[in-house]
Amino acid sequence: MAQITWLGHDSFRISNDKVIYIDPYQIKGGPPADLILVTHDHYDHLSVDDIKKIRKEDTVIVTTPAAAKKLAGPVRTVKPGDKLSVRGIDIEVVPAYNTNKKFHPKDYGGVGFIVTVDGERIYHAGDTDVIPEMKGLQVDIALLPVSGTYVMTAEEAVKAVEMIQPKQVIPMHYGSIVGSERDAERFQKLSPVPVRILKPER
Repeated sequence: MAQITWLGHDSFRISNDKVIYIDPYQIKGGPPADLILVTHDHYDHLSVDDIKKIRKEDTVIVTTPAAAKKLAGPVRTVKPGDKLSVRGIDIEVVPAYNTNKKFHPKDYGGVGFIVTVDGERIYHAGDTDVIPEMKGLQVDIALLPVSGTYVMTAEEAVKAVEMIQPKQVIPMHYGSIVGSERDAERFQKLSPVPVRILKPER
């Protein structure tokens, strides 16, 4: 089973025989990346300085066209609905957008990712509200934002869980820019499926 490490905010490292980072931001470094997934080009998700800390010569970055313009080297551009395999890792690209706020409009093209690692489907929702496309995603572990302001609140994230029905949820998008552990704890109390609150590795 892959190890999932929360690096704070929306940043995660997923490790087995490959090392995957998602939205590395304000990280101290770590094992070099085989694959880096970037959900959109906002500074707290696309951090060129943080990518430099973990990138090696053959690291592949998968991201949106807008974010790719700010990066050099091997970059694969994707849009919602795409499916691809990189370094033996299957990736599905899904929509991520706001429905009741203006920070991430649908036509902006932000994404979430479903990666399959050791047979487990892990969904990183990106910066999103509850959206109809979440229904029927068929994932084992969902990494969901819970802070409100730019993304869904803890209560809204519960609705997302009801639509997705994962086996386990890990809350994110709190503790750095907006939100606090209280949001994660509130979400944990309300969620109909088990919630694992991780301590950030700093």
